[in-house]
Amino acid sequence: MALVTLGINHRTAPVELRERVAFTPEHMGDAFAELRAASGATEAAILSTCNRTELYLAGDDDCAPSVLRWLAGFHDLDSSELEQSLYVYRDAEAVRHVMRVAAGLDSMVLGEPQILGQLKDAYALARENSASGAFLSRMFEQAFSVAKRVRTQTAIGENPVSVAYAAVSMAHHIFADMSRNKALLIGAGKTIELVARHLADAGVQDFLVANRTLERAQTLAGRHGGKGILLSEIPEYLTDVDIIISSTASPLPILGKGAVERALKKRKHRPYFMVDIAVPRDIEPEVASLDDVYLYTVDDLRQVIEENIRSREGAAREAENLVDSGVQDFLNQLRALDAVSTLKQFRQRAEVLRDVETEKALRTLRNGGDPETVLRSLARGLTNKLLHEPSVQVRKATTEGRPEVTEWLRELHQLDVLEADEPTTPEKI
Repeated sequence: MALVTLGINHRTAPVELRERVAFTPEHMGDAFAELRAASGATEAAILSTCNRTELYLAGDDDCAPSVLRWLAGFHDLDSSELEQSLYVYRDAEAVRHVMRVAAGLDSMVLGEPQILGQLKDAYALARENSASGAFLSRMFEQAFSVAKRVRTQTAIGENPVSVAYAAVSMAHHIFADMSRNKALLIGAGKTIELVARHLADAGVQDFLVANRTLERAQTLAGRHGGKGILLSEIPEYLTDVDIIISSTASPLPILGKGAVERALKKRKHRPYFMVDIAVPRDIEPEVASLDDVYLYTVDDLRQVIEENIRSREGAAREAENLVDSGVQDFLNQLRALDAVSTLKQFRQRAEVLRDVETEKALRTLRNGGDPETVLRSLARGLTNKLLHEPSVQVRKATTEGRPEVTEWLRELHQLDVLEADEPTTPEKI
């Protein structure tokens, strides 16, 4: 079984390309069906986050070229444009990559825990769409196990610096005392929950949470003494807020340049601090061109995040060792499974030969044959048939200059041990 992992991430592609390659939840069902048909893969999973889009495929052949064409076509991109930012891993390296992703070692924020939950969601979605089989299931379960070991056995998760934390840290560059600022959070997912928590820790006391579902917005806002509103109500409150941080799964922008322009006219040069964590982006890029607006995307958070990486280098090395061990364990499991399959075939073949020779002996006995002669003939015939093909292949390998096959035969049948134990004149059949 061949394994291929391919995709783009924050290191290989800018946000402008990542948002074009992102998969929206409503299109996932169609994506799974088309992907498997186009690639010929027997198993598939799709991970799509603000920082990466990755496809995990298992099949009999290397399907990377066909998957690239499909991915470009699905998102109306030119294959050559996508290929420049695409990475492809195969077999053991593909397994290693998945484990590094699960452990947070490939994240923009080294060791961040959210990616593990996102990967688990991707695996669950693949199972719901009947796209993940035994091979990918085994790989994901091993990756989750490795990620847990990294989290519990290293310090990589201590004092975590998330994208949410980095966004709030950047707000300090604009507002020295954030207790006097009002925040608008767009979305109500896990990232926005973290943003709200970090803003509260930074002193922000006045919150608005806007979401497509009012109940979820009110629930999150209520934890911090804020107010929940619908996305459609954002223009009504835009003038009064200073900090806007957005992270939704919307395929289209939620906050446009026109709405911000109208609000700015009433703010008398009071600045906006905005961070758009979403991919695709929630805030129109043109908003950045407006005076008194400081708009950042997830790619702009690198400086805060790089400091985090430097502080965790020792823990990262320990984590990489755990990943190496996890990859080796997984490969050993696959080899063991392959050995079981081979041994099953070997046993089935031997049993067929046994049944043929047994039936031949029974016929002879029914026809009045001498039992001792029949028994010796059965033993001789079965031995000859079992040993014929291996003998042919060993002789062939020897003439082709592959003496290791002979050594394997001696090891498989413990011939050196048997020769040492045999009497000087063994009894012959």
